[in-house]
Amino acid sequence: MFRRLQPAPATVGFFLDGAPCAAAAGDSVAAALLAAGIAEFSAAPRHGAPRGPYCMIGQCYGCLVEIDGMPYRQACLTPVAEGMQVRRMTACEEPS
Repeated sequence: MFRRLQPAPATVGFFLDGAPCAAAAGDSVAAALLAAGIAEFSAAPRHGAPRGPYCMIGQCYGCLVEIDGMPYRQACLTPVAEGMQVRRMTACEEPS
């Protein structure tokens, strides 16, 4: 799938669904998850089909996740930060 061309010079620790993960400093959340082999970020609201990043430039909204308790954040536009809590969204969640 996705892999780094060079080793990351510095790493940042964050959590995905409560599990510890590591990312290269400066990565977006989407890039960090893809590099970790995670391509399913949420489920489509209507049918529950898995969704993941498509454009990586903030135009498609395929990469929506909850970040530090804030739902519907675009993972491709959010830089990963130390201790960040990321949670995948499910199809049954409604905006509050």
